[in-house]
Amino acid sequence: MNGPRTLLFDSASLYFRAFFGLPASLTTQSGEPVNAVRGLLDFLARFITGYRPTQVACCWDDAWRPTWRVELLPSYKAHRVAFGDVEEVPAELNAQVPWIREVLDALGLPIVGAADHEADDVIATLARGASTPVDVVTGDRDLFQLVEPTRPTRVLYVARGVAKHERVDDAWLRAKYGIDGSGYVDFAVLRGDPSDGLPGVKGIGEKTAAGLIDRFGDLAGMVAHVDQLSPAVARALSSSVDYLGPAQQVVTAATDAPVPADLDLTLPKAPRDPDAFARLAEDLNLGGAAERILKALALP
Repeated sequence: MNGPRTLLFDSASLYFRAFFGLPASLTTQSGEPVNAVRGLLDFLARFITGYRPTQVACCWDDAWRPTWRVELLPSYKAHRVAFGDVEEVPAELNAQVPWIREVLDALGLPIVGAADHEADDVIATLARGASTPVDVVTGDRDLFQLVEPTRPTRVLYVARGVAKHERVDDAWLRAKYGIDGSGYVDFAVLRGDPSDGLPGVKGIGEKTAAGLIDRFGDLAGMVAHVDQLSPAVARALSSSVDYLGPAQQVVTAATDAPVPADLDLTLPKAPRDPDAFARLAEDLNLGGAAERILKALALP
């Protein structure tokens, strides 16, 4: 792991995990839950210590359900809408998000978002523009599409827990699903994902989807050789033709998100605003989490 390396954090994926994984008894001096803030700091400290990046970004959902994705596929995340276009999020977590931003800003850890784009798009844009190997820290399988060996990009997948995270590369994907990163978007489109409102193609599960991609390369190849498919699969694809194209665009992470042009992702060695961080650490009762992130940043 010597040499320059970029570490991209899927911020919401991590602070949701921290909120639901740590007890609400972790509170501020005034008794308000602060488990998401403390947990996120510990996650950042663990990965910064373990992977020693030279560049980092805390990637942000400036839009959790971008209008252009909804126009392509109205069901996209529709079941997670509380009202209007507001995501259904526990109030105790919502209250902590501004504190998370304040703490990251005081530390000098770059927060990067893009108008009408999700963190996935920010991550994809930064990863494809990086001049170093990239590791993406997330619990979102859709980002497996970024895995590739030529511009080395891995996903540090935390679904089984941060301590048990998996290093997802093409070999891992091949062993798990029978595909590589370049086939993951079409694999996800065929399989579907109820958590994102993607219905998939009825009758096509993971095994069949992987076999089709291995044989025909992509959705276009399947459609072009529909006469070589089994009657059941051919019927399934034909009945889903209006879904396939839009879903493919929805699942594909944008690599041209309008991120700021003058980004400096250099990992800070100390807080950007030590006084502000010290005040937040005291007010929010961050305790050992504050100490651990400072120690991680100060590593040579």
